[in-house]
Amino acid sequence: MCTVVIRVPETVGTPISLLAVRDEDPARPWNPLGRWWPDDPDVVGVQDRLAGGAWMAARGGRLAVTLNRHGDPDLPPERIVSRGSLAVDAAAGRPQPDTHAMRGFNLVTIADGAARVTSWDGIRMSGEEIPPGTHMLAHHDLDDPRSERITAWRDAFADAELGAGGDWYLPWIDLLERTSEVGPTDDRAIVRDNRPLGYPTLSTLACVARITPGTADVQYAEFDAPGQWAPLSFA
Repeated sequence: MCTVVIRVPETVGTPISLLAVRDEDPARPWNPLGRWWPDDPDVVGVQDRLAGGAWMAARGGRLAVTLNRHGDPDLPPERIVSRGSLAVDAAAGRPQPDTHAMRGFNLVTIADGAARVTSWDGIRMSGEEIPPGTHMLAHHDLDDPRSERITAWRDAFADAELGAGGDWYLPWIDLLERTSEVGPTDDRAIVRDNRPLGYPTLSTLACVARITPGTADVQYAEFDAPGQWAPLSFA
């Protein structure tokens, strides 16, 4: 139940801004933002150690992040494949593999100054360009009011005036702290504890990124304790 906030500017070539909060089982090991793929040495990303894929990956002016979505393919469990290749392939600019054997996902891809979300719910594949403006995505559709955190906070993220320097993201992080006041098990929460919903996942880390057609500037920070707000130190 990860969350992505993305701002697509009206003017082509102006940086696209992104905040992504990852929810995962804290017992599932990961590697922080780095170069973990020998076959793709220019790709940087947050690696899942068990499957070897990425939650988020970037190369040059490309960035991709994968969010889980409800829906399973009509396949026996042994034939279902990991979603971890999605972000690495998208960042490297490769065609996607047979995604119909994967569990549901939302894949955000930013490349060539544009942003797109590709969705698979186990039955239907769909995709759309993300228009100019500030948008949010979780485990439903883009800006979907079924995700209460989107209804609660999208307008506030849209109203936040981002900076122009290296700490451009601070207004969004200040707002992220404010969202945590509802508590991590509230349906409106972005920094989350999903265990009451039957999932072993909690918010473990966040990334911020500014992407132009030539560069993806990504920064990474972990929460001191999963599912609990604490000041983030991005690097």
